[in-house]
Amino acid sequence: MALYTIKNELLSAQIQSKGAELKSLKKSEKEYMWSANPKYWSRVSPILFPFIGKTNNMQYYVDSKCYPMTAHGFARDMEFSLANQTENELWFYIQSDENTFNKFPFEFRLEIGYKLTNDTLEIMWRVINPSNEILPFSIGGHPAFICPPDSSCNQSECYLKFDRYDNLKSTKISENGLAVDEYISINTEKGYINITKELKDLQTVVFENNQCNEISLCTKDKKPYVSVSFDSPVVALWTPTEKNAPFFCIEPWYGVCDRDGYIGDIKDRPFQNLLNPYSTFNANYKIKIY
Repeated sequence: MALYTIKNELLSAQIQSKGAELKSLKKSEKEYMWSANPKYWSRVSPILFPFIGKTNNMQYYVDSKCYPMTAHGFARDMEFSLANQTENELWFYIQSDENTFNKFPFEFRLEIGYKLTNDTLEIMWRVINPSNEILPFSIGGHPAFICPPDSSCNQSECYLKFDRYDNLKSTKISENGLAVDEYISINTEKGYINITKELKDLQTVVFENNQCNEISLCTKDKKPYVSVSFDSPVVALWTPTEKNAPFFCIEPWYGVCDRDGYIGDIKDRPFQNLLNPYSTFNANYKIKIY
């Protein structure tokens, strides 16, 4: 396991080879990423692949054959190889092998890139299908940002700012981490939502069907200090409520957890990506520091 650094005139970022995970993002020596303190949560920004969230009974089906699967897939725990690196950009990769075939019977190559441009870090995902069979997969980010940003306010005084003023609907997530066919309305005030206990009590907030494309974390005076922009069809919000953790996650997802009781084929899961033979899937999201 190794730690790599990229930087430009404004930002510096550190990425760990295990999981190709972003571990640090600084501006003027101020840290914006969560510290991975295991008292609250021992990760910082894991890559979710080839599943997002949980599958029903922690298993899934391919052509009626059952396979086990841990929450959020296995890429976050794999050692990535470095593909290339410059001062402000680097790329990692993993690819299918005998170990992955035991739990995911598909060929793939996953490439993860990071690029700094001015005050923004771009996280890039490239999924390659090297086989003559369709590759079903989900992929997502799980970046955790320090919240509150400093001692000037409490987390309960901070705000989320959405790029759309319309009220939002969150898919309800059951206690076992699966989606149910119920929706929770979340009202905004001109795009702002206070990070209240009621919001955190929802556990994971999941906005499906492209309800927004940018979410910012803001101080108590509604000034953004970090923004996440994305084109993904799903975005989630999470912090471990019961621990009152000092961080908040904004998670762009190309995929979603199973519906409660789902026993269908992997190819029929909601928001599943089906990559044609010998094709490439490209996506990204961006983190802007103010």
